[in-house]
Amino acid sequence: MKTYFFIPLALFLSCSTVKKSSAQDDNSQLLKDIKVLSSDAYQGRKTGTKGAEMARAYITARFKAIGIKLLAGSVSYEHAFSFKRGTDAAVNGKNIVGYIQGKSDQVIVVSAHYDHLGIMNNEVYNGADDNASGVGGLLEIATYFSKNKPNNTLIFAAFDAEEMGLQGAKAFVAKPPVALNKIMLNINMDMIAHNDKGELYVCGTFKHPELKKYFIINTAKIKILPGHDDPKLGKTEDWTDQSDQGAFNDKNIPFLYFGVEDHKDYHKATDEFKNINKPFYINAVAAILTITDNIDKERDIQQMFKEKLKMNKQ
Repeated sequence: MKTYFFIPLALFLSCSTVKKSSAQDDNSQLLKDIKVLSSDAYQGRKTGTKGAEMARAYITARFKAIGIKLLAGSVSYEHAFSFKRGTDAAVNGKNIVGYIQGKSDQVIVVSAHYDHLGIMNNEVYNGADDNASGVGGLLEIATYFSKNKPNNTLIFAAFDAEEMGLQGAKAFVAKPPVALNKIMLNINMDMIAHNDKGELYVCGTFKHPELKKYFIINTAKIKILPGHDDPKLGKTEDWTDQSDQGAFNDKNIPFLYFGVEDHKDYHKATDEFKNINKPFYINAVAAILTITDNIDKERDIQQMFKEKLKMNKQ
């Protein structure tokens, strides 16, 4: 994700039905997840490495503990894919995917990539914000919906090889576990733990401005800022294709992408757990969870996306 000057619309709405993250302090599961995944032991989680394998084992164990189900016909949460990079040998990656059954078979995909840059020049690029933070958020959202049955079926996807060109997300939409016209929305998280202004950007409302009405949170400690998704801004300032939501957008699937602007530790070895903003991260995940819940419980948006996806199919 790239940082450029942009003036967005800030929303400070409140609602008595807000769903809160369970994270309260350093001992919370949310902070434990990001701390573990961004520790030196995981070697920066580069695709195809031992560190990535360790990350998959950790995320798989968390999926099981939460009660996320295996996809139909699957014997594992791991879904392998391969891709070519120029003239180099094929690279093998593995997504981690499962679901929580809803009251309907319409699907919302909640995603975050777990890979990062690995080890370079004998330094571990831990990727705490990018993107252990998004995986932690995904696990927190899954935990909530495992205890509160959603209206829509929620697929949880921890994608591999985002740093190599969104390859895990592209593999997912190329061979989706459900028909693409059943996927109403992708909610993607990438870099949601490192901002000192309380600002969390959300992309996707340029195409679907009707989604703004669901940005209802009960705290002024964090600002939800729609923006960075107007194609007229150009590829650098438009973040539409700069994380895994880009693969869904290419299939005309609506998306919301939550992330912060670049910071001093972006893609550096200093992107470590000790440098994230813990209160911001907790508030960011709580806000994303609330917005996800707001969208899931609205019947009219289900019908709206059903009609849009039907039109896309035609």
